[in-house]
Amino acid sequence: QVQLVESGGGLVQAGGSLRLSCAASGRTFSRYAVGWFRQAPGKEREFVAAISWSGGSTYYADSVKGRFTISRDGAKNTVFLQMNSLRPEDTAVYSCAAETRGMVPRSQYEYDYWGQGTQVTVSS
Repeated sequence: QVQLVESGGGLVQAGGSLRLSCAASGRTFSRYAVGWFRQAPGKEREFVAAISWSGGSTYYADSVKGRFTISRDGAKNTVFLQMNSLRPEDTAVYSCAAETRGMVPRSQYEYDYWGQGTQVTVSS
């Protein structure tokens, strides 16, 4: 079993930055790919970014490419999402998820474990 806990969300002005953290329990977490997803009110959950178990491969949604960076610290069992140049349309609940089969999917349905999410609000 893996438990994921997100933190780092909050209220920020447009153009500002936040760094989200996804802390995991379980020693096998270092072998799992991790994705970040977000869901705005009234919208479907959407893919934001993902990172392979080694950290060697990263993937981004076009809407965040060049502004967001995903990374991981194996020693701390934590995955980060650095968000810069935030826009009001980035406002959403951000959740991290772990995939246990060695893939790095963009589909939320391929992920096995989920955190509860953290709210990010960007004011204009």
